[in-house]
Amino acid sequence: MIDKDALLKRFISYVTTYTESDPASDTTPSTECQWDLARQLRDELEAMGMTEVTIDENAYVMATLPSNVDYEVPVIGFVAHFDTTPDFTGKDVKPQIWENYDGGDLMLNKEQNIVLSPDYFEDLKQYKGQTIVTTDGTTLLGADDKAGITEIMEAMQYLLANPQVKHGKIRVGFTPDEEIGRGAHKFDVDKFGAAWAYTMDGSQIGELEYENFNAAGAVVTIEGKIVHPGYAKGKMVNSMYIATDYINSLPRLETPEHTSDREGFFHLHNIEGSVDSTKLEYIIRDHDKGHFEARKAMMVQLAGELNAQLEKELVTVEVKDQYFNMREKVEPVMHIVDIAEEAMKALDIEPLIKPIRGGTDGSQLSFMGLPCPNIFAGGHNFHGRYEYVPVESMMKAVEVIVKIAELTAQKKA
Repeated sequence: MIDKDALLKRFISYVTTYTESDPASDTTPSTECQWDLARQLRDELEAMGMTEVTIDENAYVMATLPSNVDYEVPVIGFVAHFDTTPDFTGKDVKPQIWENYDGGDLMLNKEQNIVLSPDYFEDLKQYKGQTIVTTDGTTLLGADDKAGITEIMEAMQYLLANPQVKHGKIRVGFTPDEEIGRGAHKFDVDKFGAAWAYTMDGSQIGELEYENFNAAGAVVTIEGKIVHPGYAKGKMVNSMYIATDYINSLPRLETPEHTSDREGFFHLHNIEGSVDSTKLEYIIRDHDKGHFEARKAMMVQLAGELNAQLEKELVTVEVKDQYFNMREKVEPVMHIVDIAEEAMKALDIEPLIKPIRGGTDGSQLSFMGLPCPNIFAGGHNFHGRYEYVPVESMMKAVEVIVKIAELTAQKKA
């Protein structure tokens, strides 16, 4: 059904195009390099015969596959992002293709002794005999989310070439800056014009997700006072010591490395400190809205308690919401999840319906009026040197897109 070689060639062309986003930038896209893949996608969509192909001033790419039935069918969409995370470099990606994986260690980089091992990454074991794509261990791969883009493009190519598969109007959309939380910020939902959509941005085969974290970012700033250490008694205020007290006042076991499933956390991901001033950057996550609000309030409360102890206003906290749990927007239209689940089962894929311990463009889009569950794209170990994707999982994702289109047309409006 799906041309494996064509899919792999397309995927390699995408991951070798540098598209890292930058949270310090205030432009959209946040980096100039993202335009390269955005324009490439526009050109490929036009070349394959898609209609209404557009790219706007912020690099959002959209296109239409026209309906091939003579009755009304809901317009559906598929969305993926083309940026890669700034957490680990995605520059000069050197993909390696491992045919007929034997189930053992993969030596990604002999010189640096970088090994992808099933002894540590147990999920690898389930892909024995398949084709695995990795890097040379010095960069991430970019399957997050160039696997999703590849799958959408291949599905559209297949539907164009196989008009016997009946479907309604399908919209596709590719976004910048998802990895820095801005992927949906300038997405024109009205222009997209779909009743609902699916992000192809999940991990292992079978994933189907319609709930995600409520998310916020917090910046804790501690002001100190620098004085010559030889004359510091009673005068110096070391902001780093106060920062340590703040860090230790938060629940130590409510961190990413100690939580799973729907358990929320506080995550300290960056520190910049000196005697004079220290800045702590946190992300706050929880699936439960009440617990989420309590976490934000706790961070502010702790600052107040420290200031009271110090008898000075030295600690300030700025909290900004980032996105919310899409569950409340998807549950009223659960048939869109049911269709995806039915599509997977029809293809002998076991649906893994679970909450996302993160967020996708879909979480924001759902609150913008476009309900948008998330479907697997096939990759593992995102945002690091051990990222990999089985090609067969990507092929199955293409089949899921096609089957969703077919089932939606069968159900009509």
